[in-house]
Amino acid sequence: MTPLCLVLLWMGSTDAPAPEPSPIPPAEPPTAQGTVVTATRLPRPLRDVPATVIVLPRAEIDRSPSLTQDGLLRTVPSVATFRRTSSLVSDPTAQGLNLRGLAPSGVSRSLVLVDGVPANDPFGGWVYWRALPRLGLDRVEIVPSGGSALYGSAALGGVVQLFSRPLTGPLLEGDVAYGMLNTGQLSARGAHRWGSVGAALETELLTTGGHPVVAASQRGAIDQDTPGNHVTLNGRVEAEVSPALRLDARLSLFRENQNGGTTYTTARAESGLASAGAQLTPPGAGQFALQLFGRLQHFEQRRARVAADRSSEALSARQDVPANEQGASLTWTGPTWTLGGAHVLTAGADVRRVEGTSDEQLFVPNPSPTTPALRSAGGEQRFAGLFLQELYTVTPALEFTAALRWDTWRNVNGERRVEQVGGGVETEAFADRGEHQLSPRLGARLRPLERLTLRASGYRSFRAPTLNELYRPFQVGTVLTAANARLGAERLTGGEAGAEVQGPRGLTARLTGFWNELEDPIINATLATPLPDGTSRQRQNLGRARVRGLEAGLDWRVARAWTVLLAYTFVDSEVRDAPGNPELVGKQLAQDPQHRGTALVTFDAPALFTAMVQLRVTGPQFEDDLNTRRMGGYAVVDASVSRRLVGGLEVFAAAENLFDREYLVGRAGVDTIGQPFLARLGLRLRERP
Repeated sequence: MTPLCLVLLWMGSTDAPAPEPSPIPPAEPPTAQGTVVTATRLPRPLRDVPATVIVLPRAEIDRSPSLTQDGLLRTVPSVATFRRTSSLVSDPTAQGLNLRGLAPSGVSRSLVLVDGVPANDPFGGWVYWRALPRLGLDRVEIVPSGGSALYGSAALGGVVQLFSRPLTGPLLEGDVAYGMLNTGQLSARGAHRWGSVGAALETELLTTGGHPVVAASQRGAIDQDTPGNHVTLNGRVEAEVSPALRLDARLSLFRENQNGGTTYTTARAESGLASAGAQLTPPGAGQFALQLFGRLQHFEQRRARVAADRSSEALSARQDVPANEQGASLTWTGPTWTLGGAHVLTAGADVRRVEGTSDEQLFVPNPSPTTPALRSAGGEQRFAGLFLQELYTVTPALEFTAALRWDTWRNVNGERRVEQVGGGVETEAFADRGEHQLSPRLGARLRPLERLTLRASGYRSFRAPTLNELYRPFQVGTVLTAANARLGAERLTGGEAGAEVQGPRGLTARLTGFWNELEDPIINATLATPLPDGTSRQRQNLGRARVRGLEAGLDWRVARAWTVLLAYTFVDSEVRDAPGNPELVGKQLAQDPQHRGTALVTFDAPALFTAMVQLRVTGPQFEDDLNTRRMGGYAVVDASVSRRLVGGLEVFAAAENLFDREYLVGRAGVDTIGQPFLARLGLRLRERP
């Protein structure tokens, strides 16, 4: 399949009925609480979408005490990363996103988008949270249910999409802050509009001295703080060429350096993304949207061989992972037509190509002539998909949605090459492999009373293994995990049903139940007998797991300046079938707590001050698939306060883990702990409303 030149055919996606689209939507989707896009790939009133959608609006993002995007998202109990560590000190490969406790792993089982462009690492599927825009962010939409019918592979467990702010101006905004752990941040955004042309430029620089991550009881002479830094640069431009045609383009650059707490545990990432899009609305023919993107990425990591008492270490491996991807999509949204109600069709096609290699230099003590010295493995993946959706509004009180997507993908040119100390070379070429998948989704929304909305949907989703899972071995602490070139796709069958009630004084209550059956999930399985190089785990398709639970939420504007938000997610996960590993049956999925909750209180009186206090509670979970390494639950309090000085200039203070609660985040051979108390003070420049 030649890159990008294949099927830019016809077909698209969505997930709930919509009114006839306007000739050209606004440059940015409307306000977050009124209208959402991700669940249907169309602007839709939030109350009308027949799937659960959680929205973090701009005001809440600005007030958040969290310094990183993963910290911001973790305030939603249904959102988690593989490990409980902040991306401020954690290796990106341990920061895979999961929604509703769907089999957490270092590889995300949910798709992250920025204005429709994938943000997941093309080689490994994890997310560089610190690369995502913050100052230029308008809102975040979270759809925590199977999304493959609309978005294909990587959306197995749902979609998180970040939307950029409208291009208006002239506008200049910025943040500068400094705090504990030698943590400093500088960010700025400028935007302007010249008639039909708008542009914005955003940058962020952050540096931190980090903190000791190894628990004090196990800390040794080699353990130190975890310094890190990153820089981002994002540029956007859009032009309304005519009333029927709009063009846009984006360029994003990112670089990150991290130290994992010892001299020889470091990571570095660099990436560059370019994208371009066009929206055309011919009279009476609906709307066409074309999107092209390309990304270059490079990830480097060093691993250490650590003495049992952590008194000394030696370099054990140096790994370089260059990767690139290209993608294109074309969607069409038709005009509304009537037959027993209102109908809107959306159809589209997309293609994507990913190529990457893991080049690893090994430093083995007392090597023999046959000891591996260099190991290289990688290949190429090619994806293509077609999708179609209908949104059917029977009456204003009743809507149905139906979507169907067909995907095909192939793993090609896979190869592993090992050079030995004595000069010998072993090469293994992996056979090309391909699979196909049909992903349906059905949904309904009923509003029997104006203040009561009922929702239900069912879906079938999938996720193809990444090049990382197929070819790249890795190490966490003292635990080595091998790759597996024979992995197959994961598949999910599930559904959700819930109710939303709107009461007086801005009170909104929600309750949703969900049930997911995950087939052939890819896990890090503990091997009965370690491999010759000491590897004790290997990626394997497990068999079958069930993940079910409840989500509950309450939003309440108690008074003019006071708002209370409560949210809770219960997840019951269980391995139901594990061929070759019968001891896993009945076990809870690793890194998957049953209970997560958030309580958030906001006071917003601009003439006085604005303050937010949030409590985040996470229940106990297991580090490993055998459920032998337990990590206790914890609760942390975060807070922020800001006061306007003059014009749009504000002074602010923020604190994470206000009471300095110590809690475990990992037990992979050594116990590691989460971020301690971190306070910062700064100035903020914002456009006044």
